[in-house]
Amino acid sequence: MKRTFLTLAVVSTLLLIAAFVMGYEIGDARSVAASTRRLMSYHLLLSVAALIFAALVHAVLLTYFMGTSRWMDEVRLAYKLDARWIEENRRLKYRTIPPMVCCLVVLILNIPLGASAVDRGNWMLPGGHELSPSTLHLAFAVLTLVVNLAVNVREYRAIGRNGELIQEVVQEVRRMRQEHGLPT
Repeated sequence: MKRTFLTLAVVSTLLLIAAFVMGYEIGDARSVAASTRRLMSYHLLLSVAALIFAALVHAVLLTYFMGTSRWMDEVRLAYKLDARWIEENRRLKYRTIPPMVCCLVVLILNIPLGASAVDRGNWMLPGGHELSPSTLHLAFAVLTLVVNLAVNVREYRAIGRNGELIQEVVQEVRRMRQEHGLPT
């Protein structure tokens, strides 16, 4: 699973980077030039694809943890194993869910911020300062890249540790079956 997740996470990150670079190349989002409009269309399509793929990667992780938690629980009950493996599995799962949800929220918030980037006016901030919607979208896109990458690293580590737990459970079951003269 580690290799599969790593591949998916790398593709997801590359898609997000490509969408970021394409968006950065737009320059003035308020321009009515045909080349700018075309680039914005491509940026929109690539961004949506990247966001969907990034969400898919996080969904794969959640599905993986749901499945392995269920498997560990059934093996624990069938072989009357110590609960320490399932408890650590649950801790890993529940430590990865909050950052994953935050990452998904950040990914989704890029959509309205990107749409507001074509707004003709600037936003007035307290103190008389102006903020361009496209500048805010750019800053939030950078934040999204960083958050998604950090969460992917955390998820990758959790998958690695969970794989070790699975191997420990398999070894314990194998040992128990050998003690009782059962095939392994």
